[in-house]
Amino acid sequence: MFKLSRKLQDLPPYLFLEIDKAKRMAKAEGRDIIDLGVGDPDSPAPAHVIEKLYQAARDTLNHRYALDQGMPVLRKAIAGWYQQRFNVRLDPETEILPLIGSKEGIAHFPLAFLNEGDYSLVPDPCYPPYKGGTIFAGGKPYLMPLKEENAFLPDFKKIPLNILRKAKLMYINYPNNPTSATVEKDFYEDIVRFAVKNKLIIISDLAYSEMSYDGYSPPSFLEAEGAREVGIEFHSLSKTYNMTGWRVGWACGNAKLIQALAKVKSNIDSGIFLAVQLAGVAALEGPQHYVEDMCKLYQSRRDTLITGLN
Repeated sequence: MFKLSRKLQDLPPYLFLEIDKAKRMAKAEGRDIIDLGVGDPDSPAPAHVIEKLYQAARDTLNHRYALDQGMPVLRKAIAGWYQQRFNVRLDPETEILPLIGSKEGIAHFPLAFLNEGDYSLVPDPCYPPYKGGTIFAGGKPYLMPLKEENAFLPDFKKIPLNILRKAKLMYINYPNNPTSATVEKDFYEDIVRFAVKNKLIIISDLAYSEMSYDGYSPPSFLEAEGAREVGIEFHSLSKTYNMTGWRVGWACGNAKLIQALAKVKSNIDSGIFLAVQLAGVAALEGPQHYVEDMCKLYQSRRDTLITGLN
């Protein structure tokens, strides 16, 4: 009686949902499992962030619709964090858009630029919304294999010319989920040149920028010369401050791309709960030793796992 839309039929099963189903089945069978599924921190958000949420939630003025563009104080905090972390200057008024988590922005972005039959260049393997957002927008994902012999980087030379001519978007994600591959700034400089040559919009997913070890500090795509002319970058407080369930992130970069995404979102959602936005400000502007402590914890776990595997 009810027939699914062609787009929904074309959508592959959502990976993390399938993992969760398998986990529940294993538990129901009484099996003792080690959960290596969704990247969900098992430590709480910093205490001062939780306290700020509590205080802000008690203020009835925060219980109204949020501005679609996000609170000015949050956009300014994001700009300050980007400048301090990457030495990248962003205009809080035109180059930053707060999101209900970076996932929804990444998934909605193709709606602003893809027409039926257009391609997105998508790394394989990848975070599922790269494919899903493309399909929902009527586009087609073209998969770029990430192989060990190429340091888990896409090989642009192997993209067929007929695909490139129809491609509008390219997704990049470093530090990479799920391969953990990293890059230096020269990779982004190559990406900018490739984007200019082929008239592509670059979508950089930087969600894991603060998950770094052994003296490595991941760069931002926006550090590369010319990046702001061709692309947009997504970031999130989820992994950085253990705030996955809070749903607060942002897009930043080219003002026209930001404006287009804002237009899509204004027709879909009504913004982030104001109290959560103020808690996000507390995270960005407050003590940052929590991030360092988190990385030390993850590094100890990483080293334990690698030692055991070896």
